[in-house]
Amino acid sequence: MEIKDQRAGIIKVNADNKSIGEIARKFFKATVEAKYSYCFDWLERPIIQYPQDIVAFQEVVSQVKPDLILETGIAHGGSLVLSASMLCLLDVMEGLDPRQSPRKVVGVDIDIRPHNRKALDEHPLRFKMELIEGSSIDPEIIKQVRSHADAVDRVLVSMDSNHTHDHVLAELNAYADLVSVGSYCIVFDTVIEDLPAGSFPDRSWDVGNNPKTAVHEWLKTHPEFVIDKDIDKKLLISVAPDGYLKRIK
Repeated sequence: MEIKDQRAGIIKVNADNKSIGEIARKFFKATVEAKYSYCFDWLERPIIQYPQDIVAFQEVVSQVKPDLILETGIAHGGSLVLSASMLCLLDVMEGLDPRQSPRKVVGVDIDIRPHNRKALDEHPLRFKMELIEGSSIDPEIIKQVRSHADAVDRVLVSMDSNHTHDHVLAELNAYADLVSVGSYCIVFDTVIEDLPAGSFPDRSWDVGNNPKTAVHEWLKTHPEFVIDKDIDKKLLISVAPDGYLKRIK
């Protein structure tokens, strides 16, 4: 049996296993409280993600082979470095010189703190990164970000900034149409909707006001995108349930 066929069977069994699902939910709730996602680096930069989503992102990039990755939310830059490293690997696999290839990742953040900017400026993969400081939903910033997609064929978008419903909805309206058919718009932290109310007392998002509520509202009028449930079923533990949006037309 081919490994992919075997894997599909395993994923279905695991996804249908209520006991595994309950364990995954308990693990996630406990590790959110323990700030588990803060414990990892990617090529020496902190990446505030769960390992499962890091692997899933790698699989999506490998499948899509984007020319451009647009990211909202930079923080310490680990996800930006992950994208840059994946784009370099794609170049090498295609026999291209990463420094000469036009592939790049564009990251936008309302506040790129000086120590994070310095660390990214000194990173060996800085040549693959474009940093834009400003609100991702400011019209001038939107215009600047979108300009990078003018001359490319394959675009992937990753959203991980302000997690309120209105902000994520505005980001989807600003950038999702840039996603190429067959590519993805990945909306992180949709899991907020599935956690107990009040899990983020120092934040402006909560149950009923978060990326998942924005995704579900936005999808009602955007049939060109669907939730890739196969990714959810495979991961079991993810910050982005219902957040892997695939463009199908």
